[in-house]
Parts: sequence; C-alpha cells; structure tokens
Amino acid sequence: MSAQVGRENVVLQSLAQIGACGLFLLRILASIPRSMRHAGETVRQLWFVGAMSLIIIMTCGLFVGLVLGLQLYYVLAIFGGTSASGSVVALAIYRELGPVVTGLLFAGRAGTSITAEIGLMRATDQIAAMEMMAVDPIAYVAAPRFLAGLIAMPLLCCVFCAMGIFGGHLVGVSWLGVDNGTFWSNMTANVDMWKDVINSVIWKSAAFGAVISLIAVFQGYTTAPTSEGVAYATTRTVVASSIAILALDFVLTAFLM
Repeated sequence: MSAQVGRENVVLQSLAQIGACGLFLLRILASIPRSMRHAGETVRQLWFVGAMSLIIIMTCGLFVGLVLGLQLYYVLAIFGGTSASGSVVALAIYRELGPVVTGLLFAGRAGTSITAEIGLMRATDQIAAMEMMAVDPIAYVAAPRFLAGLIAMPLLCCVFCAMGIFGGHLVGVSWLGVDNGTFWSNMTANVDMWKDVINSVIWKSAAFGAVISLIAVFQGYTTAPTSEGVAYATTRTVVASSIAILALDFVLTAFLM
C-alpha cells in the first residue's frame, strides 16, 4: 500500500510540475512585449546560447554525418543501392537526426547554463532585488532567454544538418567512391523542401528550442536558493529536456508526416 501511495505521489508531483510549467509559459508570453525594452539582453543571450554552441554542434554534426555515411554505404551495398546513399543520408539527417541530436546537445550545453545562471541569481537574491526595484524579472531574465533559445535552435539545426551532409559526402564520395553527381542529384530529387526541410528542420527544431528554453528557465527560476538546489535543477533540466524532446519528436513526426 505504501509503495502504491508513493507512486501516486510521484505522478501527482509530476503533473503539478507540468501544470506549473504551463502557467509559467503563459507568464513569459505575456511579458514578451515588455521584454522588448531589454533587446540588448536578448541579443546577449542569443550569442551565449547560439554562437557559443557552434563548436559542439558543428563537430558532432560532422561526425554524425561521417558515421551515417559509412554505415549506410555498407548496408546499401548489400542491395546494390550505393548510389542512393546521398538521399538516405540527407533524409535521415533532415527528418530525425538533425533536430533530435541538436536538441539534445542544446539541452546539455545551453539549457544547463541557463538553469545554473538563473538558479545562482535566485540563490544570491538578485531576483528578489529586481522585484524590490520594480524590475519585472520575468521580462528581464526569463523572456530574453526563452526567445534566444527559440531563435537559436533552428539556426543551430541548420548548421548541424549542413555539417552532417558534408560528412556524408566526405565518406561517400571522397572515400568510398560514390559518384559525386549521383550523390547530389539523388539527394535533390528525393528531398522535399516542405516536408523534409521546413517541417522537420524548422518547425521541429523551433518546437524543441521552445521546450528546452522553457524547462531551463522554469527550473532555474523555481529552484531552491541553495547550491544543492541549483545542482538538482540543472540535472532536472537535462533529464526533462531529453524526455520531452524524444516524446515531442514522436508526436510531431506523427502529425507532420
């Protein structure tokens, strides 16, 4: 009986967290017009979560493309379809690997930084000081970081996809001898601009960016004002963001495809 009660409490706490996060999103959306007065802070956060994440995004995108091109070449060689390696690499990266892997990397690099930064602001009473000075912390702290993540994720996803295609091209054409014209012509013939690029790369990555930024800001803003609380909030950001990305990916794929 006690174990069942414990499981019910966990479920209720999880639902309460989801509801509180939804209400926090409404507060952020309502404060976005006021946050336009702090456009410089939004630009600074865009640099912090976007430009500072380029190295890991480009490196991981390149190696994902290299591995994908190598694996798919040998699988397609069984069926005599190595000429289709460009199409398969592009479709795999555009539809799934690009948005999902970029989202996971973004959550691990930028999401944790946002949570830790806001959590430290909470622990050092900076947010309370803003409220005492009649500065809305939602408009000055939360909204710029939310907008920065929402804008940065699609851009980072495009960079990841470009590096992934480049890695697949290096392996397929430069190493394994696939014809360069065949590689690109099959890719351009089979990749649909709306279904594969707009829906998958842009809309998926934008949705992932909004979810990751919301979770990161919410966990940092509501954390306990202690060093232990900040550490737990950072961990929760990574775990919750990873689960949300994979679950949302299934839902968006079902609707968009």
